[in-house]
Amino acid sequence: MATEIAKIYSSRQKGNMQRAIFVPCPLRREALPLHPAFLMVEKAAITGLFSRPCGRHKAKVKVAMISGRNGSRLRPRARDQHDQTREGSSVHRRFRLGTLCLGLVLLGATGCSSMKAPVPTDPDALAEYKAANDPYEPLNRKMFNMTMKFDKWALRPVAKAYVWAVPRPVRNSLGNMITTMNEPSVFFNDVGAGKPRRAGDSFVRWCINMTAGVGGLIDVAKMAGFPHHDNDAGLTMANWGISSGPYLFLPMGPSSFRDGIGYGIDQGLSPWDYVPRGYGLVSFNWAYNMMGVVHGRSEHLEDLDALQRDALDPYATIRSAYQQQRKAQAEAIRNDRRATVPDWYQ
Repeated sequence: MATEIAKIYSSRQKGNMQRAIFVPCPLRREALPLHPAFLMVEKAAITGLFSRPCGRHKAKVKVAMISGRNGSRLRPRARDQHDQTREGSSVHRRFRLGTLCLGLVLLGATGCSSMKAPVPTDPDALAEYKAANDPYEPLNRKMFNMTMKFDKWALRPVAKAYVWAVPRPVRNSLGNMITTMNEPSVFFNDVGAGKPRRAGDSFVRWCINMTAGVGGLIDVAKMAGFPHHDNDAGLTMANWGISSGPYLFLPMGPSSFRDGIGYGIDQGLSPWDYVPRGYGLVSFNWAYNMMGVVHGRSEHLEDLDALQRDALDPYATIRSAYQQQRKAQAEAIRNDRRATVPDWYQ
């Protein structure tokens, strides 16, 4: 049977408080155990009534306790002890949960530290180690190998089929649409970087291509003198002096601590992630994202094939190229000091 003594509930009738006590009833015919708090009443008049026979279930006992000194009702100690027990158990559960979370964090930190490459002691090797900025190289290489296998057996065949089945003009139009759909994210990052001229170009590109460009299929803004420029949250943080942190190779490709956080921010800045359900917009969003991955891979089929064929270490080559590209993009944003008013307006 249950080991708890009583479960108390309160009900009001005509302004008077009545307390009912549910006492666990044993299977055998024995006296029902009551807590001493209900028996030790100074000059009290206790009236009890079993509303149901004991049987094989819980017995319901109604007890009215009145103090003989001032007529005030006594608060049973069992309720206080029960509340303290509940509070103690709640604190204990929170303590165990916090301990579990701390253990998981320490376990993750230990796992990441075990994936770190050892710091070389040779001066030349140490300089190369710092220049690569890749302390998690063992883990990154494993992720790189897994990604390359997935690309070989899944993504690359789909991209080749896409190139074979879709004519070049149609692929160009789809590429223009993907670029136009990403302009809101570029606009918000230009604003965050404090570059109003670049933000104005992104906004104008969005407006022109979504209207005159038939939903972005035709890059009319480029013909009007507003070429596309890249920007993301990682570059915005770089513009404000936030370092990239260690190099990482994630499932979406080469990255870093800063750029990985920026990728999550960019997902939040994209308006297509907030489309309402219905009207086929959610399906369009999924199709747009998948089309962007396949189209982006199809644009670099020959380049990646040549890299894997000719490079002595494809992983190191991709890492170096990525770091140099991000550095050049951040410097281009930082050095863009054009006037806010476009040239054609002057």
